[in-house]
Amino acid sequence: MKTNAPKPSAAVAMALALALALSGTTGAKAQACMDKQEIQQAVAAGEIMSLDAVLASAGVDASAEILSVQVCDQGGALVYMIGVLTQDGQAENLVLNAQ
Repeated sequence: MKTNAPKPSAAVAMALALALALSGTTGAKAQACMDKQEIQQAVAAGEIMSLDAVLASAGVDASAEILSVQVCDQGGALVYMIGVLTQDGQAENLVLNAQ
């Protein structure tokens, strides 16, 4: 008797692929990213904008599900690297200026 293992939903598969893509680095130069506490301190000190402010200024739909958030130094500029799952189930990587 043959049993089929349950298949993950498309949204779960896309979220996993997105998480794997964000966890790797591209190019020869690795990016220096902040941990959660460093992000909170940078927002409190006014060094970077809050995630809500960055998303609003970029016109990201408030109903988009946030999958992951990083703040990284990219060529001397701090950027938010955000994984989102849109209302229609599409996973997207956003790179938005944090300052």
